[in-house]
Amino acid sequence: MSKLLFSKIRFYEIKELFPNIKQPRSWQTDHKRHMSLDKLLKDKRYLEAFRSFLQSEFSEENIEFWLACEDFKSTGSSEDLSWKAKKIYEEFISSAACREINVDHQTKEKIQNSLEKPSRSCFDEAQKQVYLLMLRDSCPRFLNSDAYLTLKHKSRSIWYI
Repeated sequence: MSKLLFSKIRFYEIKELFPNIKQPRSWQTDHKRHMSLDKLLKDKRYLEAFRSFLQSEFSEENIEFWLACEDFKSTGSSEDLSWKAKKIYEEFISSAACREINVDHQTKEKIQNSLEKPSRSCFDEAQKQVYLLMLRDSCPRFLNSDAYLTLKHKSRSIWYI
């Protein structure tokens, strides 16, 4: 293989050239080495640490909104849906909200229009935007923070008596 041809091969394509060879640990993707945001949101200890981290960065409204949406989706009665939707809108979506989240204007309008007869999916687009923001921005910083590394170390060093 000539130098020129070999230099045009991307690093991740090498594994396709040698399918029977195990990948070295360094070739594994980040999502295999680090906790994913999904796992972080499901584990109570990591969720509380992530929440505290976001508070220290003055962006806890993102996780609070996400959790409020998860609670909203599990609401049983339509009366509860109505007042919970209005509460979430006033607290996180409205331009006068004390904990306003960063979502686009079209999404805000769509939510506002759905408040008359809210469905369990009326906040889905905003929740997705906030999730992606946390995934790309807050979560990587948290995974490199002392709070996460200390918690991760503590969970690995549990003593059994």
